[in-house]
This record gives sequence, C-alpha cells and structure tokens, in this order.
Amino acid sequence: MQTKTIWITGASSGIGKELALQYAALNCSLILSSRRQAELEEVASVCESLGARCLVLPFDLTAIVDAESLVEKALTLTGKIDVLINNGGISQRGLAIDTKLEVLRKIMEVNFFGQVQLSQALLREFIKARGGHFAVVSSLTGKFGWGLRSAYSASKHALHGYFESLAIENFKYKVKITMICPVSITTNISLNALNADGTMKGSMDESHLKGLSASACATQIIEAIKQNKREVLIGKKERFMVQIKRFLPSVFFKKAIKLDPWL
Repeated sequence: MQTKTIWITGASSGIGKELALQYAALNCSLILSSRRQAELEEVASVCESLGARCLVLPFDLTAIVDAESLVEKALTLTGKIDVLINNGGISQRGLAIDTKLEVLRKIMEVNFFGQVQLSQALLREFIKARGGHFAVVSSLTGKFGWGLRSAYSASKHALHGYFESLAIENFKYKVKITMICPVSITTNISLNALNADGTMKGSMDESHLKGLSASACATQIIEAIKQNKREVLIGKKERFMVQIKRFLPSVFFKKAIKLDPWL
C-alpha cells in the first residue's frame, strides 16, 4: 500500500475523512478533495502527521469546469493515481411530488454528473496505464427505492448503471470498479440532506445516530478495494433488505410502506 496514490472526494468529513486517516496510517499518498478547503487542510495536516504525503485539491462537484485539468494537476504533483474513491454526495428528505426540479437537478449534479465527469477524465489515464481502480460510494438506496429519497435513490441507481457499463467496456484495460453501498452510517449526511424545497434538513436521522461508525465503514471500504470486490454492502441489519428485495419483492414492498422513512 505504501506505493499507492489514493484520490478521495468528499474528504473533508464523514466517511471520506475516515478513509483519508486510515489510508494515511498505511503510508499511502493522498489527494484530498471537497469544496471546503479549510476542512481539507485540517484533514491533510493530521494525515501528514501520520506520515502520508498529501495534496489538497478543492473543487465543487456541481461546478467542475475542466475535469481534465484537475486530473492533469493531480498527476503533475503526484506522478500517478491508483484509486479514485468517488465519495462526495448529498442526500434528500422529501416527497417526490413536493421536491422542486432544481433540488432534483442539484442532487443529480453532485451524486452523478460530478462523479462521472471526474471519472471519465481519469479513465483515459487508467487506460494509458493499463490499470486503475474506481471505488464508488453509492448507497443501499442505489439497490432499491425508499420513501422521501426519490432523487437520491435515482442518482445512486444511475451510478450503478454507469459504472457497470464502464467496467464491462474497460475490463481489457484492467480497470477495476468497486461499488460501495453503505446504509445508516453515523455521519452528517442526514443532517445536511435537502428538503423538498432545497433547505437543509438540519437534524440527524435516528437510524444514523444508531448506525455503524464512519471509521468502521471506512475499514470495510478499504478491505473491499484491496480485495477487488465488485460490490460491498456496509451497515448493520438494514443491509439484508437487499436480499429481501431480490428474493421476496412483495415482502420488501409491504415492509417499505410500513416503515417510517424519516427515521
């Protein structure tokens, strides 16, 4: 791992921050990105104290003007990129019928188009190098729909379709894809989720307060990338909803409509 360069988006807090700290402890070189430069600098300082070499490369996923230039800058300063962890994202809490179109568009821009734009630019370098790894932080709601999360679920479903296609097309170039599907992780994602009108929810979901720690989640992500897993479900008992949906879809639907989606 000491020879690896890991690029993490959404690295200023939550899962992204924990990934940075744990990769730093493994003496990886790091590229840390998010839109909040001050927080990134703080994370980088801790990572460097652990012996890691860090590059802070801030940008907003909704406003990437030139992804190729971002990749070029990262490569100029680090020499290579082995893994891109697409972790930046934003969630939603609002009925589909009430959610404004601009809110839906913003969620798609952050969760899908921003990730794809950066990945597509880096893909050209992975093809040249005959190898590279995209790790994509999706969600369990990328595997099924859920109440109050129509736009969020749609954006995560889109990631699965795009990156599965990318994996098939670029297998011959040794480009690897790991889809990561966490659920109920103790981060600020529900706190920062957008309401139907675009305002922030401002409170933590109960399920997130009682969920798996971001540190434990990051550990499982790193192991999944190391093992080249195509997909990994991360969380507590909620992750078994994927199997219920797959094998007992009518049971899943009955359960989904009874559970309180605000929790």
